Amino acid sequence: MRFILYFLLVSSTLINAQNNYPQDYFASPLEIPLILSGTFAELRSNHFHSGLDIKTQQREGLKVISCADGFVSRIKLSHFGYGKALYITHPNGYTTVYGHLQNFSPEIDAYIKKQQYEAESYEIELFPSVETLPVTKGSLVAYSGNTGGSGGPHLHFEIRDKEERPINPMLFGIDIKDNSRPIVSAVYAYALDENGSVNKSSSKQKLRLIPLKNGEYTTESIEAFGAIGFGVETTDRQDLAANSNGVYNIQTFVNGNQNFEVDFSIFSFDESSCINQFIDYEHYINSRQRIQRLYKKNNPLSILKPTVNDGILEVKDSTATVYKIRVSDFKNNETFVTINIKGKKSNVSNPKVEKTTPYYITANQATNLKSGNVSVDFYPNTFYEDFYMNFDVSNDTLTLHQDVMPTRKNFTINYDISNYKDADKDQLFIARLVGSRKYPSYSTTKREGNILTTSTKTLGSYGLASDTTRPSISPINFKEGQWLSDYRFLKVRISDNLSGISNYRATINGKWILMEYEYKNNTLTYDFNDSTVTDTKNDFKLIVTDNVGNSATFEATFFRK
Repeated sequence: MRFILYFLLVSSTLINAQNNYPQDYFASPLEIPLILSGTFAELRSNHFHSGLDIKTQQREGLKVISCADGFVSRIKLSHFGYGKALYITHPNGYTTVYGHLQNFSPEIDAYIKKQQYEAESYEIELFPSVETLPVTKGSLVAYSGNTGGSGGPHLHFEIRDKEERPINPMLFGIDIKDNSRPIVSAVYAYALDENGSVNKSSSKQKLRLIPLKNGEYTTESIEAFGAIGFGVETTDRQDLAANSNGVYNIQTFVNGNQNFEVDFSIFSFDESSCINQFIDYEHYINSRQRIQRLYKKNNPLSILKPTVNDGILEVKDSTATVYKIRVSDFKNNETFVTINIKGKKSNVSNPKVEKTTPYYITANQATNLKSGNVSVDFYPNTFYEDFYMNFDVSNDTLTLHQDVMPTRKNFTINYDISNYKDADKDQLFIARLVGSRKYPSYSTTKREGNILTTSTKTLGSYGLASDTTRPSISPINFKEGQWLSDYRFLKVRISDNLSGISNYRATINGKWILMEYEYKNNTLTYDFNDSTVTDTKNDFKLIVTDNVGNSATFEATFFRK
């Protein structure tokens, strides 16, 4: 009864908290029923998802409308990330964000292209004044698309507060049908100190989930002692969609008393990368499955609410404890898992043995590691915890531990290339060596004299690589001397097989033209509707440069009436 009363109180608090946000202010950004492919704050690679991913019926070009009166306060076009993105600020202080757009309304598009041609750049970020691009609720502002880092046609939609913190749009009355309970696919138990054990082991233990008739779960009973914690793999599904999405809230209870909560309703972009400390990062790297830790471990995440002992259980000998996990979605569909814990001090069959090396990293201190022509600089609080690091340099190959320790900030790797011939230095770059074959993946490299430097957040293997090959360029929909009078677009394919494309510049008759780069299919596209081509005979020229400075040039003549 005590647990039920507490649960009712928690549920009432959650519902009332939702009412703190205006419920009828924002309309839907699309004129179709809203079905999600991604939910707010669900777990993504190195970040929490900052909005809703709304399905667009597997097509592009749907009308995107302003959710309320306001003005376009920011426009950003980039090859990656949100692709074409629009930001609208509203009189109530909130900002709505619309990402992965195909295009903009005619008025907004004309404003953007004028700025792009003045800057001679496709990628651009603009901050129009209040008076420049006002919009009204329900007015057309854009068309849905698949630009940037999108994996398929959809609209990325956000609501942010005055501090630029993203908030779950469903808190504002954006309604998504959901009648299904969250799915709990796995539960794990962790021994968290040198005296801790679970089932006579100091290693992580996967517990057997036992489904009950009422839709809840229990697990096999466990024996434990000392400091222990739990983790859960859980997802949610909304109606009319098969996507495995994120949940809204996770709470845990010890003998009926709440001791931990994860509230996925609002977060800050500055803390989003702390997701790698929230999940069991090593487990994710090895299995690509995300265990959400239900205890706080040196993590500043604001979504982790004030807890009892940071969610860690101190299990004593000869005790009995009932541990419950409650996972809920926004519609308050819920799934419970019950774990019975018997406190028993046992001899650990496989005690943890920490592997020591000469290189000990103290998280809150700066550390410099150097060997041969390679040095690595870690700044204070690069890591969440102290540990022994594996560090070795052999023939320009740097072994920097394994990618199993999450980082809070970037560190730098420096290579001295003074022993290389001058003719070879310009083509060198620092590469992360990926996979079993150690394929060189370009890591953004800067050169100052004989020092190459890269800034990264990923441990693992690195080395020097050389790119001596120019990018490739080939026309897609035209050929030399062709008449293109009836063509809307001019398309070219570009690629680079090692260091990657850095920049490109296209002209017709010596004048810069706007070509949109789609990295997912390696295409550059020019729209003749830009009306920069007025001559019958036209000379097209494209220069593409890779990340180490190799350039390729393509030229062709076409005709157009």
